[in-house]
Amino acid sequence: MIEARHLRVLRAVAATGSFSAAARELGCTQPAVSQQMKVLEASVGTPLLIRTSREMRLTQAGEVLVRHATGILSGLTAAEEEVAAIAGLRAGRVRLVSFPSGSSTLVPAALAALRAAHPGTRVSLVDAEPPRSVEMLRDGDCDVALAFRYDPVDDDSTGESARDSVGAAEEWGDLVVRPLLTDRLVGLLPEGHRLAGGATVSIADLADESWIAGCPRCRHQLVDACEKAGFTPRIDFATDDYPAVIGLVGAGLGVAFLPELAMESVLPKAARTVTVEPAVRREIVALTLPDLARVPAVAATLDQLERAAAR
Repeated sequence: MIEARHLRVLRAVAATGSFSAAARELGCTQPAVSQQMKVLEASVGTPLLIRTSREMRLTQAGEVLVRHATGILSGLTAAEEEVAAIAGLRAGRVRLVSFPSGSSTLVPAALAALRAAHPGTRVSLVDAEPPRSVEMLRDGDCDVALAFRYDPVDDDSTGESARDSVGAAEEWGDLVVRPLLTDRLVGLLPEGHRLAGGATVSIADLADESWIAGCPRCRHQLVDACEKAGFTPRIDFATDDYPAVIGLVGAGLGVAFLPELAMESVLPKAARTVTVEPAVRREIVALTLPDLARVPAVAATLDQLERAAAR
C-alpha cells in the first residue's frame, strides 16, 4: 500500500536530486529518506530510482508516481483542511427534519442562534411527522430529527400504561435522545360552545361532539384518550394543518385537541382554548444516531434546540 508520507519523500528526492538534499528539505536524516524509499519501492514492486556515482534519476515508474503524487498530496491536503474546518465548526452541514409545530416554534430560534455562533455551518430543513421522521434518520436521509411521542394514558385496571411506557422506550432505543420539553394538549372549542366559557373541560363532557383530528399519531392518541374517558370520538374531519383545524373549529364544525406548542404560532379566530382533564401530554425530543452525535455541527444543533426549548 502506498502511503502519503512515502510519496512526499519521493517527490522531494525527485525535486532535489539526492537523498541528502531531500532530507534537509523534509527536516529528517538521510538514512530515514533512504529507508522510506526502500519501503515505497517494495510496496509498488518495482524500482523507482536509478542510482549511479554521478546522479540519481527516476525510472519510468518513478516518473509516473511523481506525476500522480502531486495531485494525490494536493487532494489529501485539501481534504485535511476541509475536515479541520468541519471539526472546528467553520464549515459543515446538518440535515434537520421536524414536525410542523416544531418547525414554526423551536427551529427558527435554534437555527438563528446556530448561524450567529457558527456562520459556516449550513442547515437544511424538511417537514415530516414521526414515525416517518425517525425512519428518515435511520435511513440516513437526515442528521437530526425533531420528534414527539405521547405519554401513555393511565389505565390501572388493564396495566396498559406500563406496557405503553416500555414500548415507547424501545421505540428510540438505538438512538441518542435529547429531551427538549413536555407539551400539553389543549382543547379547542368554537367561541359560542356551551363549554367555551370555562377554564377546564373534562374529556368525557365532549363525548357527543364532532371531532377534528390531526396527524395519524395524534389521531391515535385522541381516540385512546376518549376511549379511556368512556366513548369513541366521532371524527368528521382529519388534517395535519393546524390553521385548518382552527378554522374548522371556529366555523362551529367540531372540537379538537391541539398541542400548546402549535398554538404559539397560530392566532385562533372564533375559537377558544380550554384546559383538558385528564391531561394529555407529549414529549418533544431531538434525535440523532450515536455516531452523528459526535459530529460538532450536529452536537451544536442539538444544543441550540435545547436552548430554544428552554426559553
